[in-house]
Amino acid sequence: MSKYRGHAGTVKVFIADGSQLSCQLIAGAVRRGRYRTRIVGYATDAAGIRDGLEESDPDVAVIGARLDNEDRAGFDVTREIMASRSKPSVIIILDSNKPAMVVEAFRAGASGIFSRDQSSELLCKCIHAVHKGQVWASSKELHFVIDALGPALQAKSISQRGTGVLTKREEGVVHLVAEGMTNRGISQELKLSEHTVRNYLFRIFNKVGTSNRLELALYAIDRRELLEQQNTPAAVEALAADTNQVLSSRRA
Repeated sequence: MSKYRGHAGTVKVFIADGSQLSCQLIAGAVRRGRYRTRIVGYATDAAGIRDGLEESDPDVAVIGARLDNEDRAGFDVTREIMASRSKPSVIIILDSNKPAMVVEAFRAGASGIFSRDQSSELLCKCIHAVHKGQVWASSKELHFVIDALGPALQAKSISQRGTGVLTKREEGVVHLVAEGMTNRGISQELKLSEHTVRNYLFRIFNKVGTSNRLELALYAIDRRELLEQQNTPAAVEALAADTNQVLSSRRA
């Protein structure tokens, strides 16, 4: 989610990791990068992150998966952040890019993942890409997510997906997310405020059982592919309805 706040494009960054030294090293690396960033706070545990985010209101939070000697505490904190009303985009720093860790990071709500063995300049690029609303991961890591989430989304019956659970406007938002558009882009396309778009996404997540934009995009892609494969009158009708809903949302 892109907030486009700060001075002259400067991105406000909050850093959380297992120790103060680690936080300072990450902050130093980010400051030395060629992208405009401002470090607004540090924390090493969940309580510190909650307080720090509330006080500093950052655009992006860079959070280690391991916090204050607690394995995977960063995932739990990220879930809390995603459940809050005002939230930054989150990048989770992983000690290992094993499939289970990558999938859990995105399930928690991260917009990007970063390995500790990658360069500081790449972390700066990651921060700014996520701030613009992009998902940051390698092709290999994205395949981990697709392999893990795809079957679960396909398992939802076509009848459940096509019974009008979503409104026409919500269907339009879903398809724009699947096209890779940011909240800002969707707001401009549909002539809505970014706040309204975020509210739509929150309701959509609850309705279709997804927890983040990546899962929602996969849901939309899987739904369309499954409808095309069905090639039955009901499926063709549902596919046409999907297309009409997108077009009507864009005209609205």
